[in-house]
Amino acid sequence: MQQILNFIIRNKNFLLYLLLFSLSVFFTIQTHSYHKSKFIHSANFLSGGIYTRINNINQYFDLKTQNENLSEENARLRNKLENYQLSLEQNYIDSTTFNGSYLFRPVRVIKNSYSATTNILAIDKGSKDSIQQDFGLITPKGILGIVDQTSNNYATVISILNTKSRISAQLKKTNHFGTLSWDGHSPSTVQLIDIPKIAPIKVGDTIVTSGRSVIFPKGILIGTIESFKLDAAENNFEINVSLFNDMTNIEHAYIIEHIDAPEINNLLNLSNEQ
Repeated sequence: MQQILNFIIRNKNFLLYLLLFSLSVFFTIQTHSYHKSKFIHSANFLSGGIYTRINNINQYFDLKTQNENLSEENARLRNKLENYQLSLEQNYIDSTTFNGSYLFRPVRVIKNSYSATTNILAIDKGSKDSIQQDFGLITPKGILGIVDQTSNNYATVISILNTKSRISAQLKKTNHFGTLSWDGHSPSTVQLIDIPKIAPIKVGDTIVTSGRSVIFPKGILIGTIESFKLDAAENNFEINVSLFNDMTNIEHAYIIEHIDAPEINNLLNLSNEQ
């Protein structure tokens, strides 16, 4: 306390000047509208800049939560869109395509390999989240793979960049379908085989899922035709497909569940036993 008093005594002239100067500025601002408006504008500009920077920092650290919220919202929208499209198509059902209701769940890819020949992804949801074997995994840009094994909290997925992967796919503009596989070379290109040579194709055509299984609905994006040639027997095309997904950079994705799959599979098993 004594040090404070000593400081005031030593600097009494400066402190008095500072007080009088502050009072004069205050009265000037209060009695002149022009000065007052300028002061308020400057104060608002300063405080606004500070609040903007604080808000930007908060938004940066909140990006994870925002991404999760967006993923959940996109999943809800996908559910509504898929069911709406199916309701439009209920009067015309392709005899080779299973139509039904699909559920979409947001997940996060926690591990992704793409440089081996049998690549696997791992996701942060498992059996306690109702994830099961043979569920599909996609992003808004296209398919990623099919669920293989599950634990309580996690699941592994056979990537489309796996030489053992086989997925039914077709030309978007026609009903010509074949089998999507991978030759183990480029992580940006997969192969579509068994497309008959009568199919009208050209470079740049879009390839989508065919819907001829209970895993993926019809029309999920895959990629575009990069190149093609006739096979040795010259009966079918061998097509290189450039993927829409960057398989080296995957984090947020969606699990697809066909809720009618058990009923359909049981029916098919009964037919095969006859």
